[in-house]
Amino acid sequence: MKKLKLKDLNLFDIGNKIQIAGLIMSDENVDYLCYLPGDFSKELCCLDMDLQDWEKFTMQTDQLETEVLTKDKTGKLAKIILRKSNRQIEQGVSWKVFARDSYTCRYCGITGVPMTVDHVICWEDSGPSIEANLVTACRKCNKLRGNMSYVDWLKCDAYVSRSAKLSEEVKKKNLALMQTLGSIPRKSHMVSR
Repeated sequence: MKKLKLKDLNLFDIGNKIQIAGLIMSDENVDYLCYLPGDFSKELCCLDMDLQDWEKFTMQTDQLETEVLTKDKTGKLAKIILRKSNRQIEQGVSWKVFARDSYTCRYCGITGVPMTVDHVICWEDSGPSIEANLVTACRKCNKLRGNMSYVDWLKCDAYVSRSAKLSEEVKKKNLALMQTLGSIPRKSHMVSR
């Protein structure tokens, strides 16, 4: 098993590309690695962290603040703080998206596994958590896409391979979403300090 330090990781990947996939339980003799249902035939890595690293890691996982500059309603330049904790998606919205997509991953067509909702315009790019900006995705496809732009995702080898079993109708729906990107509102949160 590979051992890494927190400094070896890109901190921004934690909570974005590096996500919770299970938990570890221990007794006196054995550590039990319990994955969430899905395909987890990946290399295992152990993060060797002290208390300060744990604080950074958990803060990044749950409450990452990203500062961006944008213009306010008057056209004046303003600083915006985006917080990862604002990523929570209302369950009613998620269930409407799952039902609309027939509880099937829009990227690979799999059914019968735990599903997530994927932001067409990534949350990191101020994509809102509204039905028009969400599609049903299995955990594997959602993780493979990460924060890649939707246009780049549809062109990448991973999507081309995963979408091989999709019906032509679903492939067309996925391509048609590219035409809607300009009409999806961007969401940002103004925070005064």
